[in-house]
Amino acid sequence: MADSYYKIEYKGNFKDKAGDGLPVLSTGLDSVRAYQFEIHFLGLPEQVGNEKDLTLAAKQINNLGFEVEDIEVHRVNDRVFYPGKPSPQELVVTFDNLYLQRTHSDLWNWFTTVYDPLTGEMTQNAPPGNGGGSSFKVNKVEIVQLDNSMSPLQTVELYGVYPKAWKTAEFNYATNDFHTIEVTFRYDYMSAFNY
Repeated sequence: MADSYYKIEYKGNFKDKAGDGLPVLSTGLDSVRAYQFEIHFLGLPEQVGNEKDLTLAAKQINNLGFEVEDIEVHRVNDRVFYPGKPSPQELVVTFDNLYLQRTHSDLWNWFTTVYDPLTGEMTQNAPPGNGGGSSFKVNKVEIVQLDNSMSPLQTVELYGVYPKAWKTAEFNYATNDFHTIEVTFRYDYMSAFNY
């Protein structure tokens, strides 16, 4: 009987360094953990504080991706599909409302660069001398998946990101949780790669 795939690929990991045959668990077989990640906001508008504050406050990220709509072609009794318009999905990040890092005001200040409900101003432009263009979109957002040694394993990069919706969590005396802020982001392009 042939050796199994795991024995062939990982046989060196099933013995300890002393060579006495004690079983050692292979870290090469570890799955990617959902709770080991960081999100980095690069190129934030001037109204927003330190980007590290938002990285530290981020506690949950929804599923994100890119999809291509179908073009359906009918010919007699056949239906054939072709790829159509691509569309990015929304990114929803839940942030802990940390007082010391001013998460609440940083996220609100960023949202007001898209639409300020007090003035009615939309999509504020960058100040003169800053190259013009829009200041409400960030250059890039990186979602970095970490391995068991907290080293980068996989990265998803989002380009042209701006906040689309801002809302606080429920206020409730009956709960025993920290308060959170949920922000929905829209992005133009994405890229995914492994290290």
